[in-house]
Amino acid sequence: MFLDHAKVHVKAGKGGDGMVAFRREKYVPDGGPAGGDGGRGGSIIFEVDPGLRTLLDFRYNRNFRGKPGENGMSKSMFGRGAKDTIVRVPPGTIVRNAETKELIADLTEPGQQAVVARGGRGGRGNNRFATARNPAPEIAENGEPGQELELELELKVIADVGLVGFPSVGKSTLLSIVSKAKPKIAAYHFTTLVPNLGMVQTRSGEEFVMADLPGLIEGASQGVGLGIQFLRHIERTRVILHVIDMGGTEGRDPFDDYEKINKELESYQLRLLERPTVIVANKMDVAEAEDNLEIFKQQIAEKFGDDEAPRIFPISAWSTTGVAELLDYTAEVLKDTPEFPLFDEEEVESSVLYKFEENQEQFTIGRDPDSTWVLGGERLEKLFNMTNFAHDESIMRFARQLRSMGVDEKLRAKGAKDGDMVRIMTYHFEFVD
Repeated sequence: MFLDHAKVHVKAGKGGDGMVAFRREKYVPDGGPAGGDGGRGGSIIFEVDPGLRTLLDFRYNRNFRGKPGENGMSKSMFGRGAKDTIVRVPPGTIVRNAETKELIADLTEPGQQAVVARGGRGGRGNNRFATARNPAPEIAENGEPGQELELELELKVIADVGLVGFPSVGKSTLLSIVSKAKPKIAAYHFTTLVPNLGMVQTRSGEEFVMADLPGLIEGASQGVGLGIQFLRHIERTRVILHVIDMGGTEGRDPFDDYEKINKELESYQLRLLERPTVIVANKMDVAEAEDNLEIFKQQIAEKFGDDEAPRIFPISAWSTTGVAELLDYTAEVLKDTPEFPLFDEEEVESSVLYKFEENQEQFTIGRDPDSTWVLGGERLEKLFNMTNFAHDESIMRFARQLRSMGVDEKLRAKGAKDGDMVRIMTYHFEFVD
């Protein structure tokens, strides 16, 4: 089964908690704090596996969790960092944030990796908070929560050459005779329901990957037929082989077929027409094919005029006539054709850069129906999660952090009074003016 779209949930590992501890060894006159830091949480990393061809695995496993870091220990010993979780994806996988639609990674090369969710850092132990004023602090941080995201995965198969055309023009037959691929072939439309890939070798030893895509029909770019589901797979190809039934076996006009398919490619994405196109005049073993080819050549010459018209190769996929010459020419075109990147380099680089937004609001203030003030916001909730409420000094430190963020002032400005209840996530406390 072929699957080229999936949605998954990833949550990186939480950092280990820091520890509050003191040295108590015999004959050690100056003890002091000795709580170690927690270890880093495990990240979620997507890695390209060239052996995969579909996103089918993500149909049954949609949740990926990183491992938490080890907690800090006494004697100032740090916790062990957790191992990262590696998730295998096929080449050509595009990863986006499902909520914001922001591009996270475009994974194309074998072994290429992308960190899609970073593990939280370990919390600091009390030996990191010792100062001259407070040489024996009872303060420790909990580990930082790991990143949690909903991701959309989209597969756009990687092939050098793409076969396009109406249904039943001989695309699958052509792929089956030039490679070891075994696509379904039958005398009815839409026998090809998924993209098929095959490795092609020319007479000179050149090799390239060819993709047979489900047949397109008029209106495919707007969702008619199967085309809209698989037009995305043409985007990575460098050369397009436009297969046409030159015998007109189904009563269609070859030039009209050519115009309609080009219109669908242009409607889906204008840049598809930038790729070199080779016209494959198939079914030349049919009686009317020679006459149709002459008319077709005249129409192509009239359409392009003095411009460079695409090369036309008359072949018969059934008898393999002309196929070797077609493959040799295609290999030559590939040598001079660069890759067509789907995204600008700046777009990919900016998407994987983790940075603090200076103008981002640090906290929000709302109110429940029972008049409880509700504090929220990513940074505030992160501070809350990293506070160890088992120690009074940690609680006092959290209160000072809220005050430095301006929470007290904004609550007063909104009308908070002494004794009002304030809630942060699941924690309730009393506002003191």
